[in-house]
Amino acid sequence: MSSTNIETREKILKAAWTLLEAGHAARVRMSDIARHAGISRQALYLHFPTRAELLVATARYVDDVKNVEERLAASRAAATGVERLNAFIEAWGNYIPEIYGIAQAFLAMQDTDEAAALAWNDRMQAMRQGCAAAVRALNKDGELSPAQSPKQATDLLWTLLSVGNWENLRQTCGWSQKRYIDTMKRIAKSVLVE
Repeated sequence: MSSTNIETREKILKAAWTLLEAGHAARVRMSDIARHAGISRQALYLHFPTRAELLVATARYVDDVKNVEERLAASRAAATGVERLNAFIEAWGNYIPEIYGIAQAFLAMQDTDEAAALAWNDRMQAMRQGCAAAVRALNKDGELSPAQSPKQATDLLWTLLSVGNWENLRQTCGWSQKRYIDTMKRIAKSVLVE
């Protein structure tokens, strides 16, 4: 891809991200994104033939800009399953506030917008893979609770760490970020570790 194409693609992704976070997600059309990026609709469709492709790419772009891979390095390098679990909870839990704006947009649109649902599901499946990796590490160490199968443990961890649960505890109940992280670690350990 030429540097002009890469620059145009990045302008499109930045425009989509900005408009989604602005709180009018349900009304963000491809033409709005093209206008905000300063390009024609035709140019936008050359880069992203469908709205779904654009929204998935935007969600992944946010992860790239926010260095999600670097954030997960401590979890991936952990020596034990419990260390990996704690590091993953810390990485993901501290990432949520940074992506909360775009997460709200996707969550608000997902019931009526198939493209938004696809984009959100793509990112949540990636997060689920992180949960599964932590559970596998616990299981490998022989520390996974016998009350949970690896799949059930992954399901529980994935649900425990959902953006909705973070939102309820931090935004609605007024918990501090530290209290949220500490409590999620404690709950996860009590339910998942033998």
